[in-house]
Amino acid sequence: MTKIAIILGSTRPGRNGAPVAQWVYEHAKQRSDADYELVDIADYNLPHLDEPAPPSMGRYSQPHTKRWAAKIASFDGFVFVTPEYNHSTSGALKNAIDFLYAEWNNKAAGFVSYGSAGGTRAVEHLRLVMGELQVADVRAQVALSLHTDFIDFSEFAPAAHHAESLGVVFDQVVAWSNALSNVRAGKALTR
Repeated sequence: MTKIAIILGSTRPGRNGAPVAQWVYEHAKQRSDADYELVDIADYNLPHLDEPAPPSMGRYSQPHTKRWAAKIASFDGFVFVTPEYNHSTSGALKNAIDFLYAEWNNKAAGFVSYGSAGGTRAVEHLRLVMGELQVADVRAQVALSLHTDFIDFSEFAPAAHHAESLGVVFDQVVAWSNALSNVRAGKALTR
């Protein structure tokens, strides 16, 4: 079965992303089209990128990198839950992404973002990063506003219509992840 990671992309204490990611995961568990897993980058304790070789060489030397690589390699697609900090994604998520290369390739990604402008600028930056990593990012996304989907900017209370948008994100990520399985299989044969 197709495996999709819901990646919580913030490590900030008191982060709004934890309840958002849990909401995404709760909706995912109601589906039967893929196996979904919540992956919190905070659980991997990744320092600032400390690998001597570029990730594209695949020569990981650090135990934390090898553990992170094994986890990401086990998935066929991703739904990134990202905050927007200063018109971009979190430094912690960008750092976690930058640790790896081949483990991301030929997979699909969707986005659930949050921020004062719905986190849309963070997603625009992530779309550029995904292109370099050979990840097919889907069109649909969920953009949660700190003004209307959170009480006092901290208690998550999403508008009901976001659940439908999230369903479309899942539909597209699963469809593209499945479509890319042939590409991943061909890639594995040529290595």
